[in-house]
Amino acid sequence: MKFTVQRATILVALAIFVGLPLMFYAFGETPRRSLLKEVISVATLLAFTALLGQFFMARSNTWLLSVFKPVQIQKVHKYIAYAAVAVILAHPALIVLPRFFEGGIRPSDALITMFTTFDNLALLAGFFAYLILVVLVVTAFFRKPIIKRLASHYRGWRYVHGGLAVSFTVLALWHSIILGRHTDTPMSALLLTLALVGFGLLARLYWGAQPVKPTPPQKGAMS
Repeated sequence: MKFTVQRATILVALAIFVGLPLMFYAFGETPRRSLLKEVISVATLLAFTALLGQFFMARSNTWLLSVFKPVQIQKVHKYIAYAAVAVILAHPALIVLPRFFEGGIRPSDALITMFTTFDNLALLAGFFAYLILVVLVVTAFFRKPIIKRLASHYRGWRYVHGGLAVSFTVLALWHSIILGRHTDTPMSALLLTLALVGFGLLARLYWGAQPVKPTPPQKGAMS
């Protein structure tokens, strides 16, 4: 198989967003639990790193644009987002799923407790992150009519979409780092680094898209 720049880029992306999280997970000191719980943890972890990877597909990533066509990037962006968002939206249900096979509190009671506990800030951060993600999904689905209604059209949509994505990521990071079973120091550092670099790419895109204000004519200048 011919080794191309595109394949090399894909391998690097897989190493960063899949390989590194799995390595930190494997070498972490968190005690192992049942196979079902570990599968759920890995799926949630990879779904979150996949969402962080969405920031790296911004058009400000000139390297990516030099390797892939915009339509290719957009297609991958959608497919990864659909799969990752599905896992994250199922996160509350996946947490209580093992309760069906264990003794103790019933799954329905555990789910109700999760959504009615307001004295834990990290849990609240996860709750609001979940709501923002729902809004993000709905607005993405109806993006065409939303773009038409916005005064700045597509540029305004990018600000709405990007703002929701950043808000979700900040709250989700807070939630996962404080409450996550496998977010020890190395894993937390990795997630924070990916998020900060992703935010930088997004900021670069938005600042670069700022319209240049016309220079007002100087007094006394000839017309």
